[in-house]
Amino acid sequence: MRYGNDNAAQGLEAATRATDGFEVTSLLSDKHNQQRSNGGPHSFEAQSRYPSDPEKDQQLLRLPYELLRKNFKVAQLSVERDSTAVKQSLKDTAQACLNNSSTPDEVLKNLDSMIARMRGLKRKLAACAEEEKRLQSHSQARVRHLGALYSMQSLDDVKYEAWSRTRLDRLLVDYMLRNGYVQSATALAQEKQIEELVDTGTFMQMGKIRDSLRNGRVNEVLAWCTENKKELRRMGSKLEFMVRFQQYIELVRTRDQAKLQDAIVHAKKYLLPSKDLYPSEVKQAAGLLAFPPEAGLAIYTNLYAAHRWEDLAKLFMETHNTLLSIPAVPLLHIALSAGLSALKTPSCHSSHLSSSASPSSSSSITSSVCPICSTELNALARNVPYANHTSSRVDPDAVLLPNSRVYGRAKLEDYSRKAGLDKGFVKDLTTGMVFEIANAKKVYIS
Repeated sequence: MRYGNDNAAQGLEAATRATDGFEVTSLLSDKHNQQRSNGGPHSFEAQSRYPSDPEKDQQLLRLPYELLRKNFKVAQLSVERDSTAVKQSLKDTAQACLNNSSTPDEVLKNLDSMIARMRGLKRKLAACAEEEKRLQSHSQARVRHLGALYSMQSLDDVKYEAWSRTRLDRLLVDYMLRNGYVQSATALAQEKQIEELVDTGTFMQMGKIRDSLRNGRVNEVLAWCTENKKELRRMGSKLEFMVRFQQYIELVRTRDQAKLQDAIVHAKKYLLPSKDLYPSEVKQAAGLLAFPPEAGLAIYTNLYAAHRWEDLAKLFMETHNTLLSIPAVPLLHIALSAGLSALKTPSCHSSHLSSSASPSSSSSITSSVCPICSTELNALARNVPYANHTSSRVDPDAVLLPNSRVYGRAKLEDYSRKAGLDKGFVKDLTTGMVFEIANAKKVYIS
């Protein structure tokens, strides 16, 4: 069992390294060369929907920038709001003094109120300054982390070993945070001392709001929507409307007359103003007043369904990630997709896995160290495309056998001679099938 876990860990590391073109071992490289000449395709174009490596690491610098921008807006809004209030209060107090319409005690009370408000503003700005300092420290650490890679002359540099392990740890922490394993992610980040390279706080806040929606609570997500109201309106997000719609559904669900009246007031305040943007939802909201949950109509049964809370949680996560420029797909998935594709060969999922080869053959040796052939990663790599190989290593005397496999003619004849076959017959190196050499067709590589 321990061997299996170690094998999976080694395979995961190899797959993530392969995104940088890192050659895992010379044996694995030999296996790739053999497969490209032993029936392997000469060129595969990997059509992937995932971004390239520089784009994959963009979040590392982009998220602190977005958080800094948000922090600045919070500070700016606080200054504008409190300074406007204090100026107006000061103006009113001064005017009252000139008109002799206020007593000295009232003037002192107004001044104390203004001083208390400015002290509150000072505390808010101090908190924003601390947050800005923290985010700048994170940005500097991340710039140093990425800069270390670009200072290496090649991937054979000894420093790359440590850098790639740090990146793998970072991807694992990101994956765990996205899936709610906050304690494990925090423990790993602390153990590897990469707290400044991961966004624990951001994902923890997202997880709390997501969990509150799954539990049927909306206060947290509505507070988040209010905090980011301008950005959400600019994005054209429907999150707040759908949350208000769900509130309306819960009021109607009870069929209590008082709650139905509250539902109508709620709809007039939050749903009707958006009837031009969401006409079908507003019409359905009106229909809910007439059709209770037990009515049995499919369209309204779906609105009363419990899974809508999970749908709201997913909508919130999508909106949250879009707002902060966080990739929708975990970075670990992106790295694995590219790495598995780079390491994948036809034999990794062949139905003829060296059954005719001896245990001591090079094919058996190389498959034992191939990450894609491991039990843990074989299924994951089954549907990823092959990598695009710009240089061909096919034997110059390649021939096509009747079973559509390509081998070098000299290699086939040598293998068949050692296998004791009659002259004029050759044996497939992989499947063991025997053919007449006259039936083999010459292959021309263009």
